[in-house]
Amino acid sequence: MDNEIKKVGFTIGKFAPFHKGHQYLIETALKEMDKVIVVVYDTDLIDIPSEKRANWIKKLYPNVEIKIAHNPPMQYGLDDESVNIQMKYLTKIMENEKLTHFYSSEKYGACVAKYMDIIDRRVDNDRKVVPISAEIVRNNIDENKKWIENNVYLDCKYNGIKHNVD
Repeated sequence: MDNEIKKVGFTIGKFAPFHKGHQYLIETALKEMDKVIVVVYDTDLIDIPSEKRANWIKKLYPNVEIKIAHNPPMQYGLDDESVNIQMKYLTKIMENEKLTHFYSSEKYGACVAKYMDIIDRRVDNDRKVVPISAEIVRNNIDENKKWIENNVYLDCKYNGIKHNVD
């Protein structure tokens, strides 16, 4: 059975903060894949280091492999130049992996999958199953705390996210 092709899926994100939508995406990948890799990007959206954000994920999903994407390119977008810059960076991070699927809830999933010649596995693209985004959480962490684990909430509230105070 060693010759059997394994299904290896991965996802990327800033996880700023890590929320139930991210959890749904990872749980879907874990059900469908033999191996799941999560790439955690550096970001200045919240003042919490990548390693701590990676630990939020690892705590809930110890079988997930984590890679930290330090100093990612700052150019984002779906235009050819931006995609090419991002894909060269991501390909370098994933160069030793035999990937089969890319998991996301974003339009850029098609670009990643096409560039890496793997399957684009979109999960809850319209946010109907888990109607939340990290931006919504950041905009009012107290109002949206039901969408994040308590340890994430505490880390963000007291360290990383400027929350609304009336």
